[in-house]
Amino acid sequence: MKFRVSPRWPVLPYHRCCRTSHRLHFYSAILSRGSHAARSSVGGGCGGGGGGGGGKSEENFLLVPGATIATILMLGALHARRLYEDKKVEELKEKGIEVEFSPDIKAAFLRLLPLRTMSRFWGLLASLELPVYVRPFVYKAWARAFHSNLEEAALPLEKYASLQEFFVRALKEGARPIDEDPNCLVSPVDGMVLRIGELGGPGAMIEQVKGFSYSPFSLLGPRTSLHKVVDGNACDEPSELSTAEGTTKKSWWRLSFASPKVRNPVPSRQMEGVFYCVLYLHPGSYHRVHSPVDWNVFVRRHFSGNLFPVNERATRTIKNLHIENERVVLEGQWREGFMALAAIGATNIGSIQLYIEPEFKTNRPKLKLLSSEPPEERVYDAEGTGLMLKKGEEVAAFNMGSTVVLIFQAPISGLARGISSSPEFKFCVKKGDKIRVGEAIGRWGNQ
Repeated sequence: MKFRVSPRWPVLPYHRCCRTSHRLHFYSAILSRGSHAARSSVGGGCGGGGGGGGGKSEENFLLVPGATIATILMLGALHARRLYEDKKVEELKEKGIEVEFSPDIKAAFLRLLPLRTMSRFWGLLASLELPVYVRPFVYKAWARAFHSNLEEAALPLEKYASLQEFFVRALKEGARPIDEDPNCLVSPVDGMVLRIGELGGPGAMIEQVKGFSYSPFSLLGPRTSLHKVVDGNACDEPSELSTAEGTTKKSWWRLSFASPKVRNPVPSRQMEGVFYCVLYLHPGSYHRVHSPVDWNVFVRRHFSGNLFPVNERATRTIKNLHIENERVVLEGQWREGFMALAAIGATNIGSIQLYIEPEFKTNRPKLKLLSSEPPEERVYDAEGTGLMLKKGEEVAAFNMGSTVVLIFQAPISGLARGISSSPEFKFCVKKGDKIRVGEAIGRWGNQ
């Protein structure tokens, strides 16, 4: 017998050629078995039990890894795109260019997810008690990931039974000194200043991000006493507030499907001396909310809404973010006039605790038939004295990072009123500054 050696492979040694040939035969056998299994499952799916079971197992052997790889590749591509877009945003910031509002597909996708249910599930997990020996490792890992300062915690790490207790932990006494200047308004949270400004002109709006703003009346609700500030004197001109309340009561079904701007039209009159400040709490920040001034809280409103994330990316891509999310609004008076504090929930932060109302619960499961509904309202004192809060007193807490919006009256220049000498409120912070509880946001007085 004569052996013929093909002249096509003169470069490869014989043993490498054999190994390559065996590999090719091995892979071709797998592919042929997979295709045969696919054909048998389609054409003879109702055949014998033994043959059908073997075909299905071989088919799953190929399909499951393939689907997994495709999913990983898709998620990797989306993550790479997000990193690329975030890098472009950082480059624009370094150049001093502010990124404008730009909706993306993620905002539409988030509306399809059961974020309220997911947040309740996360809250359940966070409330589970951890073994004592595990707690320091878990909390230190969290602190490293989100840059939390564990040295400020009032208790040893072993004393926090669950992640939820750790999130809302108190700080050591004196860790957040409160500015005692009576002519200053202090920060209620540890966070970053997103937006500040004055609601001075007719139809003034709160800026969510460059290119998109929302009405303060939409944030606080149609029954807000901010209408009285616009009117200038509630006794002389109460018609606008009563009109807004009547519209809400008589035609809520028709207006419930409209956007918040349509539901709460902005008056065309000018608001004098009304300011706003938007503060963002990072997930690793101190999560308790304190009183910014000495004031009387008259009413609490709870808006049961969505729970979108409120990070920087969400702020520039989701329309009406602060209005659509679930939030708690405290409204009252201080020595300079109107004061409101809005604590806005977010994904995994459906639970907003109120220390001034311990029985109050948020993100409760219920069937919502309308896209929006009237807020739940509680009046703390019907006689008008309200609930007294001191500057720096603990008011509420978030389970993770979120957002707080302050809307308040403060002294303005007396030149506009024909007064030669008058104190004027000025912000001590600017957009992008990091601030802590008790540090001054703004001051006023003759200097």
